[in-house]
Amino acid sequence: MKSFFIIGTDTDVGKTWCTLALIQHLKNQGLRVAGMKPISAGCRRGEAGLRNSDAEKIMEISGLDIPYDWVNPYAFEPPIAPHLAANKSGQVIEIKAIIDKYNQLASLADAVVIEGVGGWRVPINATQCLKDLILAMDIPVILVVGLRLGCINHALLTAESIISDGCNLIGWFANPVSPHFYAPDAIETLSERLDVPLLARFPCLANQDISKLAESIVFK
Repeated sequence: MKSFFIIGTDTDVGKTWCTLALIQHLKNQGLRVAGMKPISAGCRRGEAGLRNSDAEKIMEISGLDIPYDWVNPYAFEPPIAPHLAANKSGQVIEIKAIIDKYNQLASLADAVVIEGVGGWRVPINATQCLKDLILAMDIPVILVVGLRLGCINHALLTAESIISDGCNLIGWFANPVSPHFYAPDAIETLSERLDVPLLARFPCLANQDISKLAESIVFK
């Protein structure tokens, strides 16, 4: 059983694209893969309830016949930080509830790829943040570095926090998010200073073929 938790140096760094690419990469190895986005905000309301477009993409590429709430147990309408969205919705995000859904997914799959929300220390309730969820799940972490001005500092600080918090950082994805940023120098600097391998160097992810992106990933 393989599981990976995808987290980002910040919001809007391409975590969903990287999650989709990793799911496809594992499927290409002949594995039955489930995806999960435990917490989402900015969801749309429809006849079936609140739905998140990223969670729906994860379900589609996984191809498993499973309930939506297994993939996205906490869906909120306000496009704000998860603990604030939960407060406005009269809910409390509970780690145990997420782990219960994860275990259901894991029982049906050879691998589970989980997309985080926000950054490493984003609060999820009054006393806990994203890192507490990952510690409780005891799952290896892959860091998505959004390549833009400031990314070196953000990446090094985030990696340092992941390791000092006792989580298993196994590698990082380099993802260009700014067309005006010269990425090669940043990638070289981070490769020299991070003690974990670069697992993928993606092109600009928007409107890319996921199958092509999956081929950029270099680990099993």
